[in-house]
Amino acid sequence: MLDLMSRRLLYFIVSLAVLVPGLISLALPNRLNLGIEFTSGSTMTVRFEKPVELAEVRQALGDLGHTDAIPQRTGGDFFLRLREISVEERQALEAGLKEKLGPLTVRDFASVSPIVSREIGRDAALAIAAATVGILLYMVWAFRRLMKPWRYGVCAIAALLHDVLVVLGLFSLMGRFLGVPLEATFIAALLAVVGYSINNTVVVYDRIRENSAKGISKDFTQVVNQSLVESLVRSINTSFTTVLAVLAVFLFGGETIRYFTLVFLIGITAGTYSCMFISSQLLVAWETRHWGRLWIRTA
Repeated sequence: MLDLMSRRLLYFIVSLAVLVPGLISLALPNRLNLGIEFTSGSTMTVRFEKPVELAEVRQALGDLGHTDAIPQRTGGDFFLRLREISVEERQALEAGLKEKLGPLTVRDFASVSPIVSREIGRDAALAIAAATVGILLYMVWAFRRLMKPWRYGVCAIAALLHDVLVVLGLFSLMGRFLGVPLEATFIAALLAVVGYSINNTVVVYDRIRENSAKGISKDFTQVVNQSLVESLVRSINTSFTTVLAVLAVFLFGGETIRYFTLVFLIGITAGTYSCMFISSQLLVAWETRHWGRLWIRTA
């Protein structure tokens, strides 16, 4: 039988290699490129009739008094992140851009006040915290007939934290180097990742529970290894088909949901890995007390 337990340390090293760059980025100033939903301000999406370079747009914004504005090219449009501006300031900005860069069409405009942005940030944190507590309670209840069921819940939350940190770290790096913003849809996508990740973990844990009840081995490591092997093909096939569907949406769904699907793509990949090589491996290390001997071979 395929041995998935003998390289536990390697799995953890791979996770650390992915996590560490993102964690470093999160520890630095301006850790996340927050959108206006979280920082307050205004955004405007414009399209010019004649070809315009990004540097020209940046220069024009500076000349018009918006030196703190952040322009980004999104396909044929320009996405402008601004401080919160009034209706009069918006009209003056549009007139100034037309004068300097030619006729344009405003395709979208949005503005968020500081009070609303604080409420969005607070509600997002509460939503994620509530989801985490709910998952822990569910895991303890679902595996209550096993010895120390709370360990299953803690290991599942650890894997969930792994997936969330992978997504946050990668978005921090992309925001720092590629200007990818973290918008309100990010929270919805992150909660979807939480649900998908815990679903994969529950499938594996359910198989562990079944094989433990069957008494296939007195060695808990062997029980978990067989459960992982039996779940491997199902987990990979499910994740692969989901990735194909989400990838199609990412490529052809348009700019408005692109970052939502990007979060989901990263989360699906991380969740598939963590259910097989993080949560179950942590559970075995905890149950067998092999914390100091992570690189072991099953008997």
